[in-house]
Amino acid sequence: LNDERAWLLEIVAGAIEPGETPESVAYREAVEESGCEILEMIKISEFFTSPGGTSELLHLFCGRIDSTHIGGLHGLDEEDEDISVSVLSFDEVYALLETGKIISAIPIIAIQWLALHREELRQRWT
Repeated sequence: LNDERAWLLEIVAGAIEPGETPESVAYREAVEESGCEILEMIKISEFFTSPGGTSELLHLFCGRIDSTHIGGLHGLDEEDEDISVSVLSFDEVYALLETGKIISAIPIIAIQWLALHREELRQRWT
């Protein structure tokens, strides 16, 4: 296994169980997968991951967090999750995107959205 591909760079994600809302899943999965509590959240978009191939509708959010003590290994044993959490600056994550290190569509969409709305979020959340 190529060491560079040992970990896939992803964002928090999860399935919506009966009785849950997309927002409640985002809050729950943030804690389960990263140990991170979302302080405030806005919806970015919802879209089909592969129209014609699947009916999966994805809900994408952006959350304000305190990343001071975020990091380490997370995930649920019963879901066989082995998640290494990293905190990156916007410049670091954008450089990874630009150099092709992020190869999953959902984080690519999220990072590009953040690039377009970063200043607006700073004004809103500071």
